[in-house]
Amino acid sequence: MALGGLKLRAVLLDGLGTLVALAPPWEALAAGLWRDYRIELSTEQAEWAFTAEMHYYRAHHLQGRDAASLAALRRRCAEVLYASLPPHAARALSLRQVMAAMLDSLRFSAYADVLSALTLLRARGLSLVVVSNWDVSLAPTLQGLGLGGCFDAVITSAQVGAAKPAPEVFRAALDLLGVSPREALHVGDDARLDVLGARAAGVLPVLLCRQDVADAPVGVATLSSLAELPAMI
Repeated sequence: MALGGLKLRAVLLDGLGTLVALAPPWEALAAGLWRDYRIELSTEQAEWAFTAEMHYYRAHHLQGRDAASLAALRRRCAEVLYASLPPHAARALSLRQVMAAMLDSLRFSAYADVLSALTLLRARGLSLVVVSNWDVSLAPTLQGLGLGGCFDAVITSAQVGAAKPAPEVFRAALDLLGVSPREALHVGDDARLDVLGARAAGVLPVLLCRQDVADAPVGVATLSSLAELPAMI
C-alpha cells in the first residue's frame, strides 16, 4: 500500500521487533551459568526462569525512569529470576551473580534493514523518533548498536509514565518535534500496542510484519521489511 500524498515531517518507530532484536536470553543464561559456575540448566529450566523475569519486567518497566530506579528495577527482576531457578542453581548462586548473569544474557542486535532505511528517510529531511515501551536504558542501547546518531530523540514509556497503546508516549514525541499527528506516521510490529496506540494519538500506523501478516488489521499499511518504507512514502 503506497502512502503517497502525505505531507510527512516525522516518522516514529518502535524499538524491540522493529529496530532491534533480542536473542533468546535463556540460551545465553544457560551457557553463561555453565561457563562461569559449572551450573547446568536445561533449556526448559532456563526458559522458565527467564520468562518469569520478562513477565515481571513488562509489568513494571515504567519504574525504570532514571539510573537509580533502573538499578532498583533490575534488582527486583533478578530476584524474580533467582526465585524461578531450579533449587540446585539457586543454592549455588548469590543474587549478585544472578543479576550479572541476567544482564549479560540480554543480547540485542540491530536488524539488517534498519540503518539503510533510516539513512534514506533522513536524506528526505524527515525527523525520526523512537517511541517504545522500554526503560531509560534504550538510548544507550541504541548507541551501542551504532544507531544513536540516527534519531532526533528517543522517547520511552518509562520517561513518559505511560506505555503503549496509551497515546501519551506518541504525543510526547509529537510535542517534542512540534509536529501535528497528521504530519507523522508510526511504524511498529505489534497490532495492538503500535497500531491502536498510534490511532489513539491521531497518527497513521504502519505495521511491520517481519514474520507473518495474519494479524494485520484491515486497512492498515503493512511492511515485511523497513527497507520498503522509503518507497512507500
